[in-house]
Amino acid sequence: MKNILFLIADDLGMELGCYGNRAAKTPNIDRLAAAGIVFAEYFCTTATCSASRSVMFTGRHNHETGHYGHCHGYHHFTTFEDIKTAPAIFRENGYFTALVGKKHVGPQAVYPWEYEFAEGFNGNRDVQAISKKAGELFRDSQDRPFFLTIGFGDPHRDNTRKGFFNQDHPGIIRNEFEPYQLPIPSILPDLPETRLELAEYYQAVNRLDQGVGMVLEQLHQAKKTEETLIIFLSDNGIPFINSKTTMYDAGIHLPFIMKVPGRKSGIRNQNMISAVDVLPTFMDWAGIKNQLSGCRGRSLLPIAEKTAELTDWDHIFGSHTFHEITNCYPIRMLRTRKYKYSKNVLWKLDFPFAADLYASPTWEAIRLKNGKIGKRPITNYVRRPLEELYDIETDPDEVNNLAEQPEYRNILCQMRQTVDQWQEETDDPWLFRDGVSYRGVKRYIKEGLKLPDANDMLLQ
Repeated sequence: MKNILFLIADDLGMELGCYGNRAAKTPNIDRLAAAGIVFAEYFCTTATCSASRSVMFTGRHNHETGHYGHCHGYHHFTTFEDIKTAPAIFRENGYFTALVGKKHVGPQAVYPWEYEFAEGFNGNRDVQAISKKAGELFRDSQDRPFFLTIGFGDPHRDNTRKGFFNQDHPGIIRNEFEPYQLPIPSILPDLPETRLELAEYYQAVNRLDQGVGMVLEQLHQAKKTEETLIIFLSDNGIPFINSKTTMYDAGIHLPFIMKVPGRKSGIRNQNMISAVDVLPTFMDWAGIKNQLSGCRGRSLLPIAEKTAELTDWDHIFGSHTFHEITNCYPIRMLRTRKYKYSKNVLWKLDFPFAADLYASPTWEAIRLKNGKIGKRPITNYVRRPLEELYDIETDPDEVNNLAEQPEYRNILCQMRQTVDQWQEETDDPWLFRDGVSYRGVKRYIKEGLKLPDANDMLLQ
């Protein structure tokens, strides 16, 4: 059988041993990596949980599907009813489709898993219960192939100002971390508040790792490891300012591990892939012909064992519009191996804060004591220009904006044109011309409407 096990971490960055972090305690994920393929250049297309997951399940950018931000509560962003999703496709093709843990996409009719098991926000941290349920589903699928998605709740923040739900959990070894022995990401300042929160975050990462190990053991006990494609990834970057909700690399450059039965192990793939490639990969493995209208991704199976950098896997696009409904800040992005171009469509707005990041002691300490977010002045973080251009090779923290420098004019124009074309191809409502949505007025062009070639309104 061609089974699929899809493991999604919540707000996990690169804090894994297999990605070179020596402080992390992630032996189970590291073993999965050693037995499979590590993609070094995986990117989500939007650094917000709900919208990011919608991209994985549809193979399309969230501005195409209506899932512009969070789906829960009053945010209420959901996928259009005519969009095909992974649970619908696999159910139609005879798969037993199940979701255990965090869902965070909707509506139900568009994401019709045959079986769902979730215990709410903090219940998704009970990795022992999650693994037990996974084991039951492995056995209950019997003569049907399964498509099982497990949405772990870790290492997302809990509902307190500085917590990561790190109280004692059944069957979990509580591994605490010494705050002053942890590496500080360059995107954050070295403050006591930062260190204390990072220690809690690392503990949640370790709990996630134990949960992954439990699920993989259940798969082994069910004797289905050798017939199951496994993908492990994260939905967006770490739950700290300057990462999650931004299109900076700290928010979108994430772990991606794939184990393909019968393929080589210990491969480190350097090609640039993104969340739109997840669904086509699943379909390719299952032998389901990809006839998805508007699918933007490609199967990773043909390139999985390639260690060289392939010329046609050398860039990715990003599309962020909302996190919470009050966090409106549309960004359209193109990332190559060397450069990143971002268009901040409504750049005259202040960059918004997710509620949990704003409430965190780390941000409070930065605001009151430090004045800088990593190497970036607070003012530059909150108030951004229309366009940002960074040389990722020489400026990995994306601090020195090259957009106004004459010697980068040609690169800027080329990347701007590529993004504009991509927005038009994907019918993006946030392709603006003269301050108005091109999608909204393009039907009038045949009647003689002429639009200035500029994002903002040009008053003449």
